[in-house]
Amino acid sequence: MRSIWNGAISFGLVSIPIKLVNATENHSVSFRQIHTADGGRIRYRKVCELEEKEVTAAEIGKGYEDADGSIIPITDEDLASLPLPTAKTIEIVAFVPASSIDPLQMDAAYYLSANGVPAAKPYTLLREALKRSRKVALAKFALRGRERLGMLRVVDNVIAMHGLLWPDEIRRPEDVAPDTEVTVRDAELDLADALMDTLGEVDMDSLQDDYRAAVEAMIAAKVEGGGALPEAAPAESGGQVIDLMAALESSVRAAKEARGGGDVAEVTPIKPRKRAAAKKTAQEAEGAGAKKAAEGKTASRTAKKTAATSGTKAGAGTGTKTAASGRTGSKGTAAEKPAAKKAAAGKAAKTAPRKRASA
Repeated sequence: MRSIWNGAISFGLVSIPIKLVNATENHSVSFRQIHTADGGRIRYRKVCELEEKEVTAAEIGKGYEDADGSIIPITDEDLASLPLPTAKTIEIVAFVPASSIDPLQMDAAYYLSANGVPAAKPYTLLREALKRSRKVALAKFALRGRERLGMLRVVDNVIAMHGLLWPDEIRRPEDVAPDTEVTVRDAELDLADALMDTLGEVDMDSLQDDYRAAVEAMIAAKVEGGGALPEAAPAESGGQVIDLMAALESSVRAAKEARGGGDVAEVTPIKPRKRAAAKKTAQEAEGAGAKKAAEGKTASRTAKKTAATSGTKAGAGTGTKTAASGRTGSKGTAAEKPAAKKAAAGKAAKTAPRKRASA
């Protein structure tokens, strides 16, 4: 990899010659500006305003525009002569925990390579010291015409440096957070936690730039002579979430399906209170109806039993009376009176002793 800056790391009285190499690269698809009428390239030409002619890169220098519009020329020699120890040196100023660095300050990343054989020993010393301390080094360095802040840490067996923004370059998040009072229920937090557990972790190497892949596929289709272009994905409708609980539950189910139904967090759907109350009322009504039906069946059985018993007694009495009537009719009227008198006398004889005993 080509170095973009040569200098040294100042580690106390130890100086480590290094080369600065870009640690990242941009894989975005680049486009050119064209004339839509004929497809011709649109190019920018650097023209001197005073002479109105195009100039080469070797003729172009730096200048600072003053408040009155005048230009003050600045040369590379002027910048090199600045009384800055960081002009060619990465000066370590402190060692701090990595957690003390706000990720908002992170800028471009670089690899620091030992420049020559003599630099191998002090380079390794600093690398191993960073590993054992589990800290990062804060440093100042100058690059591309300005002094910057950097953070040194170990990546594999290489010292990497992240350019950091100065603290006063970080904007305060004023008027960014919602200005309305919102209450989040524990049930909603539980579902959010379940969704986080279901999504789990991800292998960073498995992530890819889908937009770049789609652009490359579209370009390939055009190169092949106007073949079928990839179909656009349906746009997701935005707007407010009407039912947050339902959205969270659906998200958990979708995440579980995407994971293949593996070992994921179990989620118990939470139903609104109104629905639960309605269900309870329906169950009570159903129970009351069943109870009423059972009572009706019991009453029906009792009525049938009573009717049967009454019928039996009535039949028996009727038969006895009919038989007696038949017997009376067969004896005739003459025999009826002596029999009646005899029965009355017997009844009086039985009643008399009871009255005396009672007296």
